[in-house]
Amino acid sequence: MQFTGLHHVTAISAHIQANYQFYTQTLGMRLVKRSVNQDDVSAYHLFYADAKGSPGTDLTFFDWPVPPEQRGGRSITRTSLRVAGAEAIAWWSQHLRDLGVKVGEPAESDGRLTLAFEDGEGQRLALVDDGGVGSAYPWERSPVPAAYQIRGLGPVMLSVPDLAPTDAVLTKVLNMRLVRDYPHPDDARATVHVYAMGEGGPDAELHLAVQPDLPPAHQGAGGVHHLALRTPDDAYDAWAQRLRTLRIPNSGKVDRYWFRSLYFHIPGGILFEIASDGPGFAVDEDEATLGEKIVLAPFLEPQREAIVAKLKPLNDA
Repeated sequence: MQFTGLHHVTAISAHIQANYQFYTQTLGMRLVKRSVNQDDVSAYHLFYADAKGSPGTDLTFFDWPVPPEQRGGRSITRTSLRVAGAEAIAWWSQHLRDLGVKVGEPAESDGRLTLAFEDGEGQRLALVDDGGVGSAYPWERSPVPAAYQIRGLGPVMLSVPDLAPTDAVLTKVLNMRLVRDYPHPDDARATVHVYAMGEGGPDAELHLAVQPDLPPAHQGAGGVHHLALRTPDDAYDAWAQRLRTLRIPNSGKVDRYWFRSLYFHIPGGILFEIASDGPGFAVDEDEATLGEKIVLAPFLEPQREAIVAKLKPLNDA
């Protein structure tokens, strides 16, 4: 029983209009689901992805008016997004600079050409050259040329104070494998350990940085709330049973309507989710018009008027 890769990463924004502009215009991603946090319906939950809203391409945001994240350990510290080729990295380097985005210089990290940058709230991101391997579904209305568009999620970096407890969960519970390590690009004292899922590759890796001297992070705007691991639909029940059998405290089965979820914390407190591939974002919208209107899971529909009345408008201009 193996995960096939990353499913989505969910982060926090305190400025959802600016967030919407940045991810759809600056990064050229498609808003594929305009909904609310099902556990806090006062907040948007926006899903940015490829043209089809494919599992493994989603970067999502909760709209919470909270203070900025206090950076530290025991947290998810950088989310990578995949692009195809050195030419794409060069294009993005110039594009982001032209728009005044905080961006580093292209550099090789773990054998891949990488460009680190941040959004306006300090969300730490990176573009990673995936060599153009695998399928890609460019969005025809993106302001970014198709050849350079973001293809999906790449490796996600986590910071932990001690390797052993997290290694035990990743390898013995979640069936990942430790495949290599490399020096941390921003911390000379830290080593990054790479864990692969399924067939591996840049869309199926977690990068675990061991940083015992960092104080714990305090979650907030510009930080990551949780990451989700991708499972085929027919393995979802087996993962739920596995967590029960191994007595891993977890949420139990949660139906998010567009996918099914299981939530649990790894040692140190980082929140993980196991998410099914289906039924997908087109279950309640035509693929051609994904994300153009506010969509609610069926159990929230009776509250639609009250929910929508409290949401801020999202303007394209």
